[in-house]
Formats: sequence, structure tokens, C-alpha cells
Amino acid sequence: MAQTPTPHNQAKAGEIAKTVLMPGDPLRAKYIAETYLKDAKCFNTVRNMLGYTGTYHGKKVSVMGGGMGMPSVGIYTYELFHFYQVENIIRIGSAGGIADGVHVRDVVLGMGACTDSNYAAQYRLPGTFAPVADYGLLSAAAEAAAGLGIRAAVGNVLSSDVFYGDDPDALKQWRKMGVLAVEMEAAALYMNAARCGKKALCILTVSDCPLTGESLPAKERETGFNDMIRIALAIA
Repeated sequence: MAQTPTPHNQAKAGEIAKTVLMPGDPLRAKYIAETYLKDAKCFNTVRNMLGYTGTYHGKKVSVMGGGMGMPSVGIYTYELFHFYQVENIIRIGSAGGIADGVHVRDVVLGMGACTDSNYAAQYRLPGTFAPVADYGLLSAAAEAAAGLGIRAAVGNVLSSDVFYGDDPDALKQWRKMGVLAVEMEAAALYMNAARCGKKALCILTVSDCPLTGESLPAKERETGFNDMIRIALAIA
């Protein structure tokens, strides 16, 4: 029995590129397709998790929303890696800056992803797995950012299962360990990629700083994160 389309993705085999850019917000996927891709065609509307394939400087590229949280991105990236022969997924998402010196609109490249999630339990490993980015994608992104004149911080991020946490000091504890920013998906993406021998990277734009109160409006989160989009497209 054919594995595509899937319950969550109506694309047929061959309609998705080897490299997928994955924002959390499907409307950001639509914005990227309409703004940056040539001849973009929509391949998925299931659950309004929009996905598009087009070309960027002659290269076939796809962009698709991944939703919020590790369960959501875990489903979409698993299907892309396993059923659609995708080789590279580059998450382009928003994050909360927590390190000193990290401010709204800053770009962060997630070298590693700490987590409070139990996502790794499914692998039944005899220890603690450290989810990390693919070094080739990471180094290429750092070089691309420098070439574009975009300052990008590289380091650990936190992938949390909790947005409204009950512990008011939790982020301060992660900050003391050098974590740059908090988001909700990178660890699951990195684990899925590791499990099936594929490549992944998380590029983030700081949309707010929960420890200082800095924040950006929702509309800018949807259409204003062009620096990280340009970096991702440069290495796609």
C-alpha cells in the first residue's frame, strides 16, 4: 500500500523537494512561498498546515508549516523524512531570548537543543541523548549569515513542552547553563533526523524576551523574520 498521501499530508510522491524549510506558522510558509519562491504550488492544505514547492535561484525548495510543540513537528518531520524522501529540514521559527545580550529580532542558530520533554523515551536508549544540529548545515548557515551581514548567535537552545510554565524561575535556571533561547520544536526535529540518518537545523528569530518583557507583535512574527529566511534559503 502506498505510504503517500499520509493522514496529515496530501502531497503525492515527488511533489516535495529534498530540502524543506519549516516554520511553525503555516501562514509564514505561505508568506515565504509567495515572497521568495518562483512558480510555487501548494501541495498540502490538510488541517490548514500549508505546504508549497517552488524554486529559489533555480533550485527546487519546499516550505511547510510544522505547528506548535514537539508532538506536532514530530509528526510532520517524521512523514517528510520517512515517506517523502526529504533529506534536509531547516526549522525557521520564533523563540524567546533568555541569555544576556540576546534581544528581539536577533537570529539564533541552534547548535544543540536541551529539552524538558520525554520525546527521547521512545528510543529506549541506555542513557541521555543529546539532540544536535547537522554540522554541515550549521556551518553553512553561519557562513551565509556572515556573508549577508546578519549577526547570528550560535549555541544551545531549549525545546520546552511548556509555554505557560508553573515555575517562574525555570528559564533562569536554563540561562545559567548558557542556553540562548527557548522554543518548542528543535529537539524533536533533531531526534527524528538522527533516528533516520537525515539532516536538520533550527534557525530562530527572537520574537520576545520573557525575562525582560521585550516582545514583537503577531503580524511581525508572521511576515517580519526575513533575515532567518534569507539564511535558510541560502543553504537550501
